[in-house]
This record gives sequence, C-alpha cells and structure tokens, in this order.
Amino acid sequence: MMPVALTIAGSDNSAGAGIQADLKTFSHFGVYGLTAVTCVVAEVPGRVTAIQSIETRIVAEQIALCLEHFPVAALKTGMLFSTEIIEAVVGALQSSSIPLVVDPVMIATSGDSLLQSAAIEAYRTQLLPRATLITPNLDEAAVLWAQGKITSVSQMEVAGKALSAEFGTAVLMKGGHLPRGSAVDLLIRGGEVWQYEAPFVEGVTTHGTGCTYSAAITAQLALGQELPQAIAVAKRYITAAIQQSFRWHSHLMALNHFPEREEF
Repeated sequence: MMPVALTIAGSDNSAGAGIQADLKTFSHFGVYGLTAVTCVVAEVPGRVTAIQSIETRIVAEQIALCLEHFPVAALKTGMLFSTEIIEAVVGALQSSSIPLVVDPVMIATSGDSLLQSAAIEAYRTQLLPRATLITPNLDEAAVLWAQGKITSVSQMEVAGKALSAEFGTAVLMKGGHLPRGSAVDLLIRGGEVWQYEAPFVEGVTTHGTGCTYSAAITAQLALGQELPQAIAVAKRYITAAIQQSFRWHSHLMALNHFPEREEF
C-alpha cells in the first residue's frame, strides 16, 4: 500500500513553496500527499503581494477528514499565519500520535512576514511541544531562542540544544543562512547531535527550500525511515533540487522538485 503523508500549509500560486512544493516532494518519493490549506498566498519568488487566511473551521475539517479516511503515516505543518489557525490545527491533532514535522514558517525568502507576531506564543506553547521534529532556519530559531542572532555552527548547537530541551522535541537547525562555504545543518535530539553538510550552491535565488526540505523529511518518515536517516536523504534531495533549479529569466528561478539523482 502506498504510504500517505499530510501537509497543513499555505497555497503558493507560483508552486515553488507551500502545499504545491510539498505535494511535488511527496510524489518524488512515492508518497501519496494530502493537503489541508491554511492560507492562499499570492506570491512569486522574491515577492508576496497578498495573504488570505482560510476559516479555522474549514482548516480543522480538512485535517479531520484526512485523518479519518486515510492511513496517514506522517504529517507536517508549514505556514499557519495566525494564532487562531495554530489553535485549530492543535485541536484537530489532539488525539493524533502520528509523527509531526513542524516547519515554523515566519518569514518568506523575500523578507515578507508570513506569521502574525501574536502567533509566536501559540507556536511556543501549543504546537512545538507536540512535534516530533521542528525545522527552523536561523532567523526563525533566533526568534524562538530569544538570545540574539545565530552566526556560527557552535551557536547553532547551543541554540538547538536549548530549543530541544525547552520543547521536548528533536530540532533540525538549518545553517543555510550562515556565511557562505558549506550548508551545515544540525539535528539535536536528547543531547545527541548529528551533522549534515553539503556544498553551498552559488547563484541560486529562489524560495521554498524550507518547505521542500521538511516535506522530504516527512515523506521519509512516512516510508518508515528513522529520523537521522530521513534527514540524510532529505539533505541530499534538497541539495540536488537547488543545484538543478529552473531558470526562466535572470531574476526568476524555481526549485526542481524532480532532480535527476540515482540515490533518490
């Protein structure tokens, strides 16, 4: 039976991020993808022009129907936007023990805000403690850590251990925003640390890398992989997706969610 994964996230009309990126990633790994749409976002790489949130009862109903009728093996959250949507998601998942990957989406690659500031506390107190894994980039981790900017791998480890202890969950600290060289990520779980490294890909300006990375991890969990191995596969996948990005104009690029690489 084909494994099933659910993404609870926003819709990106340019299909490089959000539920569209998640579905393409799930399909790449042979996982059947379900969606619960939280927001409709008008965006292209580098620009967000409008956000329309979905009624919370509709968000909750989408999740409930998916969990009732499909054998969901793993799920992830992406853009949730507001306290009300976070609370609706937490309520819908109240009795679920399915592995949950939380990508705490706060700011788009363009710099546009994708989360109301009042919703950060709901993330901290309601959703993150329920997660199997949280996958903040360095800006998001700095907001959650509240101890200043994170500018080195050693600081990533300190912050990641603090977040893991606070929320009682595994944390994947993504180092793609560090000074250029290599893209280093750290998985911290129960005091243990795993390091994942890949060459930094120069000259690529696109969006959706965080969505795609977390979706790949979710797909691997749905396929039965243990978390460290799931992240290793996902790291190779996102690196290839970036390396093989599509380009239409000098300023318009998009991830290739179906990269050519044998180990996938």
